[in-house]
Amino acid sequence: METIILAILFFFFIITPHVSPEYTRPNPRPLVSRPHNRSDSEPQQVHISLAGKDHMRVSWITSDKKVQSVVEYGKASGKYEASATGESTSYHYFFYSSGEIHHVRIGPLEPSTTYYYKCGGSGPEFSFRTPPSAFPIEFVVAGDLGQTEWTTSTLAHIGAKDYDIFLLPGDLSYADTQQPLWDSFGRLVEPYASTRPWMVTEGNHEIETFPIIYPHGFKAYNSRWQMPYQESGSKSNLYYSFDVAGAHIIMLGSYTDFDVKSDQYKWLQHDLASVDRSKTPWLFALIHAPWYNSNLAHKGEGESMRKAIEQILYNARVDLVFAGHVHAYERFTRVYDNKGDQCGPMHVTIGDGGNREGLAMMFENPSPSISLYREPSFGHGRLRILNNTHAHWSWHRNNDSNAAMADEIWLESLGSYAMCKGITSSKFANDEL
Repeated sequence: METIILAILFFFFIITPHVSPEYTRPNPRPLVSRPHNRSDSEPQQVHISLAGKDHMRVSWITSDKKVQSVVEYGKASGKYEASATGESTSYHYFFYSSGEIHHVRIGPLEPSTTYYYKCGGSGPEFSFRTPPSAFPIEFVVAGDLGQTEWTTSTLAHIGAKDYDIFLLPGDLSYADTQQPLWDSFGRLVEPYASTRPWMVTEGNHEIETFPIIYPHGFKAYNSRWQMPYQESGSKSNLYYSFDVAGAHIIMLGSYTDFDVKSDQYKWLQHDLASVDRSKTPWLFALIHAPWYNSNLAHKGEGESMRKAIEQILYNARVDLVFAGHVHAYERFTRVYDNKGDQCGPMHVTIGDGGNREGLAMMFENPSPSISLYREPSFGHGRLRILNNTHAHWSWHRNNDSNAAMADEIWLESLGSYAMCKGITSSKFANDEL
């Protein structure tokens, strides 16, 4: 019996390091359900996303397929000075038929301004605040959300403190072909996704292929979560980019072609070539499957994409790469080609939003030198860019009562880092950023 107890203690303190001994890690929680409690003509699953300079895309679903894709909006509650008309779509997946999915692009909009809006001419009034046009700006980052009780905890902690934009590196609803779960997820996140823009990229749980019948996948994801791919010159909703304040954010597709002959690869080269770091000092990328990972879960799954694309991001001096997929938090030093490099991006895995599959508990032991903090706990991250040169990253662990900040670090933009200009490789062995 004593041997078993010692083995358990060894696992807890050695295999899963950097966890406060007084903290009891939670178990996964059950799925939550959000039923549709509005009329067929009223909007549900309302969410917004950035859609090009000074514009926002409003998306929602109605059971009534005759509702017009119109958004009325203005700066005062109940007073709508403008309106815009968009388009709608729907899809079938085996015996499931979606509601009418509406997408309307509104604008131009003023920065740092609250707008009130109504979708389709009926139902409740919503409001959102546009992001600022200059620093400071704050991003929330959370991956692998799902729709469990831990998801609701994560979202509550996120919503308890203000922010400007939500970044989600894949795995949204965990519907996994069960299409009604897409609807319940949309209703779950609506209170948050209708008030701040949600910018998402796909994960493996969005693929939903089926041999012969649905060979290409992403049918529900592409129909429901339309991102500004056309505005960024992309041919696919699975990868795109956008600008906000002085930051350029690249949302890459881990589950579409990325080799040197692919459209994504060519688009990425062109997209990065257009970035002027004197005007856009910060550069970030989001992927789903991490390129660097000391967790035993999904080990090596991002390696082929790393080999194909890492050099491009390194040459562009990308500051940060966020990933999901692994259900734990891990922060690496600045890294390139598996070694610490002061001119490479800092990699962060943050696939711990609240999924139903539970946490990825087991890490390599000993920890690799490039991994600076790792912990299998649910939580979310916040990236606050203060100015052209400095930003603050923090990770907040969930528990029932609050979101405790467990990890933080200050970053300096590579766009202003003199020693990284005009060089191709500069290896280093310390942990300083």
